Amino acid sequence: MPWYAIHTKSRHEHKVNTGLTQKKITTFLPEAQVWSSRKDRKKKIFVPLFPGYLFVETPNLNNETKLAVLKTSGVVRILGKKENSEPLAVPDEKIDAIRRFIQTDVQIFNLQSPQVGEAVRIVDGAFAGIEGVIISRDAQKELFVLNIEILHRAVAVKLEGFQIKKI
Repeated sequence: MPWYAIHTKSRHEHKVNTGLTQKKITTFLPEAQVWSSRKDRKKKIFVPLFPGYLFVETPNLNNETKLAVLKTSGVVRILGKKENSEPLAVPDEKIDAIRRFIQTDVQIFNLQSPQVGEAVRIVDGAFAGIEGVIISRDAQKELFVLNIEILHRAVAVKLEGFQIKKI
């Protein structure tokens, strides 16, 4: 049976998954276990592997099924061709590859490498909590230089990628 990718509202993947399951529609929400940094501790949590997306399996995507999916709270659209908005099936090989990937015990990192000119917050080290703007970066070495305004003076600080977070 073909699989279709569903675009959801931001952080509504679980709600959509529950809603579609209640409508007896087979769903697949791939999740990865990641470390979450809290103020006082680190904790392993499950997050969607593809934020904002999940998959549904249906033998035929007729108008009735499309309507049932699209009327589910939190669903934005079914992914497909732009010209005629016809939903496109995700190949079974891709779904199988995703299933194999999430069954392995590989640690997954979410890389959001900030670009020059973007505002960031320092999350690790002596300057934790201070915000600045990236003025240069070396993606190979994962080093960033930030411009931090302190008392109307610019100070450049060289940091590694894990020490900063996009705002």
